[in-house]
Amino acid sequence: MHTVIPDQSISATLLKEVTIAKLQSRTANIGVIGLGYVGLPLALLFTEEGFPVTGFDIDSTKIDTLVSLRSYICRIPETEIALASDRGFRATSNFMWISKMDAIVICVPTPLTEYREPDLSYVTETVKSIAPHLKAGQLVVLESTTYPGTTEEIVVPLLEERNFSDLRVSRNDSEASNVVFVAFSPEREDPGNNTVARNEIPKIVGGVDRHASEIATALYGSIFSRTVPVSSTTVAEMTKLLENIYRCVNIALVNELKLLCLRMNIDIWEVIAAAATKPFGFQPFYPGPGLGGHCIPIDPFYLAWKAKEFDFATRFIELAGEINMAMPYHMVEFIAEALNVRCKALNGSKIMVLGVSYKKDIDDLRESPAITIIEALQKSGAIVVYNDPYFPKIGKGRKYDLQMQCVPLEQISQYDCVVILTDHSSYDYQKIVDEAQLVVDTRNATSGILSEKIVRC
Repeated sequence: MHTVIPDQSISATLLKEVTIAKLQSRTANIGVIGLGYVGLPLALLFTEEGFPVTGFDIDSTKIDTLVSLRSYICRIPETEIALASDRGFRATSNFMWISKMDAIVICVPTPLTEYREPDLSYVTETVKSIAPHLKAGQLVVLESTTYPGTTEEIVVPLLEERNFSDLRVSRNDSEASNVVFVAFSPEREDPGNNTVARNEIPKIVGGVDRHASEIATALYGSIFSRTVPVSSTTVAEMTKLLENIYRCVNIALVNELKLLCLRMNIDIWEVIAAAATKPFGFQPFYPGPGLGGHCIPIDPFYLAWKAKEFDFATRFIELAGEINMAMPYHMVEFIAEALNVRCKALNGSKIMVLGVSYKKDIDDLRESPAITIIEALQKSGAIVVYNDPYFPKIGKGRKYDLQMQCVPLEQISQYDCVVILTDHSSYDYQKIVDEAQLVVDTRNATSGILSEKIVRC
């Protein structure tokens, strides 16, 4: 391996100024590691702004797809991939190219283990892979959602431990010349949200020191309309958790209220709509069959795990997580009850599930409650099929192995029950209700349709 020996006359300040100048002139080489739902849109945004961008991923299928100018994310059209390629975007699994980058952004998954503890293996393996190829003056930014302290406690030591040169991470505004700069900037992707342009979402930035913060601010300031520098990486990390735990807690609140309203024969959706007319002090959140996506179901457990280090019990936050985790099983109970009212047992019933993605109009299965519900229905003896325009099949995932094929929306009447789990815009709900024997609606997708066939839960 070739080790870059920095010129000892170059200070950290000069290294910083050189990198910032490259960013301002759009000549800085940007590397994005992890070309998933966060990394690929970010890489394309940098490309769109005129930067030379290299995307890195260990998944050869993703690399081959991008090289073939095709897309594997529904909201990113192939024309956007082709345009990015014309502008110089390239995708590779060869981490040797890291040495050519001026800024490296890490966007890899941070899931939970089977014991609901943080799994930082993707982060640690990525850092170990890039460390031998780093050179003085580079900026390394972690975007993956994680607990406060990850950047300084995990990323920084690994960068220094694994680097075979004398490079160190810049700390306390050091003027040493043999430094790389490290920052944290939480991703704020919202799949399916077409009301806010990606570059209009303010970007939080926290550096290990002032040098790193200034470079990271320049990096993101070149593609986002607003950057929000904070005092440290830990503040930036906690900011992301607060954003998502805020949503998790409020969704848990309406989910619990939904369960109560069902027993009281009150329409929770009507209640929320009425409450939302208040012009202050209330923001509507909506119940569902459970939480999905990479962040909201996971973040409470990341913070709860870290809090134990400080002998602090996050009881309120953990309770919210537990309520949301239990919702898929409540939905199975409601499906069984709805069938029972019609003198049918769950065991042996033919059930069609509509929608398996965790959110409407997206192709993302991560932590989707639909998976848990399908597995629970099958375990109870139900014969389950599904339809989802975004998933022709469901194979094996991190926590499941369903091996199911999407079935067409034909002969709906042959099923004992149709369960709406994801309210995709493409479904004709009136037609579905007309043809079905029974519809269990977990998303209020059939609002406005009057039919004794519908059970809303």
